[in-house]
Amino acid sequence: MAAGGVCAPADEVIVYEGAGPNVRGGPFDLAGRRVAARAFPYGSAAGSARGRFDPIERRFLLAAAEPSVAVGPHDPETWRDALSRNLPGAVAVGAGDPAEAIHGAFRAAAEGAARGGRGVFLLDPPCIGLPEEPSEAFVALFVMLPVHPTPEALSSSLARGFRAGVVVPLIPGWTCGASALADVLVRAETSGARFVAGVPGEEDGSARRAAVAVRELLEPDPPEDFFDRVHHGNWGAETEDARARLREACAERGLPFGVPRPVGLLEPAANAAAARRLEDRAEALFARDEHRASLLHAAARWIDESGRDLAPIVAEGNFRKIFPFVEEVAREAEAAFREGG
Repeated sequence: MAAGGVCAPADEVIVYEGAGPNVRGGPFDLAGRRVAARAFPYGSAAGSARGRFDPIERRFLLAAAEPSVAVGPHDPETWRDALSRNLPGAVAVGAGDPAEAIHGAFRAAAEGAARGGRGVFLLDPPCIGLPEEPSEAFVALFVMLPVHPTPEALSSSLARGFRAGVVVPLIPGWTCGASALADVLVRAETSGARFVAGVPGEEDGSARRAAVAVRELLEPDPPEDFFDRVHHGNWGAETEDARARLREACAERGLPFGVPRPVGLLEPAANAAAARRLEDRAEALFARDEHRASLLHAAARWIDESGRDLAPIVAEGNFRKIFPFVEEVAREAEAAFREGG
């Protein structure tokens, strides 16, 4: 079984074909964190995952009936070179594939991104695909669904010292319910997960149909009202309410809510800390003031792409001379730097 997905039929033949590095430029959003580029070691859909949830696309991906998987190179330097053509910032690598033990493309992509000085989000990494050494450059995320087994690689990641946690897809009528959230939280806490994040699923027609298909694969007899709640319910209100309840439940358990920000080996520490604080504030504001949240995200992106250590400029009192945003955002950005001081 591919991590984060549903098993393919045992008699399904998967063809793996060698290819160059598959990299897609962003920016993308991962639970409020900016992602500058994506690296796909095994194509945009892992070979045997018939229903993998992608936390950036925010939808379940249904693999083709007879999949052919393009496998990226096993050389980290090739991935580093390919990723260097994208904007500065964190990279998301994944998802993994059971063939990682043979091809090694996931680990190569992750290590190549880290060698390039980037922070790296590892999306459903297979055990064998984890980088050799844990560091602040890596954050591992595992999708967890009600009644579905806890990903084996989550325990392995934690045991090896990686910052690893759980992403919960928020789907009305399924994962948004109190019992479903409680199930996921108990298993996340038991596993020792370092964080939990709730990611609302996309609400377009194809995303809703995919959610229905995946639940029917996992639970052949879903509740009778599930189809109607997915297709005709108040998607935004239900997912936002579930996200708020999940945040509150995490606070009660002392479990961090949200995805940590990886820090690239060549990234100035003060820049990383300030950008993280701005992203955190933007995420907290999003439901109430989307415009201001967008400005804060843009400010974090500007810091990521500045290309220099901004802490000395802040200390000298010259930050606002170079920061190209309105005064209110400039104050918040400057405060984010000083908080880290």
